[in-house]
Amino acid sequence: MACSDCGSPTVVFSVPEEHREYAPESAAVATCCTRCLTVDAADDDTLEEPDFTRISDAFPADPDAAVALVLAIGLCSSLATNRDAIETLFEAVERAGTDPLLVLDRLIADPDLEPAIDLERRQHQIEQLLY
Repeated sequence: MACSDCGSPTVVFSVPEEHREYAPESAAVATCCTRCLTVDAADDDTLEEPDFTRISDAFPADPDAAVALVLAIGLCSSLATNRDAIETLFEAVERAGTDPLLVLDRLIADPDLEPAIDLERRQHQIEQLLY
């Protein structure tokens, strides 16, 4: 499956029931672009275990943390509108044993990524809003 924004490959993943309200179109299945980090709903029912390291080695190995983080990144285009959702998802990442801000640092430093949003600016804003 190709990204709707840049045409790069995507990682297809299942969205856990508790996080579906934060997924695009409240989808049960979503995709994350391996280049621009755009998150979209998917209608692909054929799922394998998602490999988020295809996007970056910065992603946590725990799929629960990785999915929550991907969904949070997908919502970062509008921090004001999505503040509560981002906070909830970051808390889920932390409960899974991963520091979401550290992952954002590593994603910002990854030369293979060209995020559709300015992650560096968003990271600073997230720190101010949530912590």
